Amino acid sequence: KVMFLPETETNWPDLLATSGDYLRVWEISEDGRSVDMKAKMKMSLNNNKKADFCAPITSFDWNPQDPRLIGTASIDTTCSIWDITVDKATTQLIAHDKEVFDIAFAKGTDIFASVGADGSVRL
Repeated sequence: KVMFLPETETNWPDLLATSGDYLRVWEISEDGRSVDMKAKMKMSLNNNKKADFCAPITSFDWNPQDPRLIGTASIDTTCSIWDITVDKATTQLIAHDKEVFDIAFAKGTDIFASVGADGSVRL
């Protein structure tokens, strides 16, 4: 999945997030011409700091009210909430009995929904 930082009225740089083996956040820069835009990796986030392997991230959602927060869903049954200003997960919970396929924030910063291979939706 690929997602740009939601529109905000703050002084955030242009950011792009991608999922795969890790959650990666990229900073977009340009030299004044749209054909010369570049993405430089700003951070690579995973919950397994002791090994080179971490469970792949199946999806993520950027919190539209608080752009420092990104929620991720993973095949290891967990959902994590990342604070990109400190480069770490502030919350991680076992969300389902099987893989988690998707995550989406509700309005506000404290509620999100996830859907998993166990056939359930959890809030």
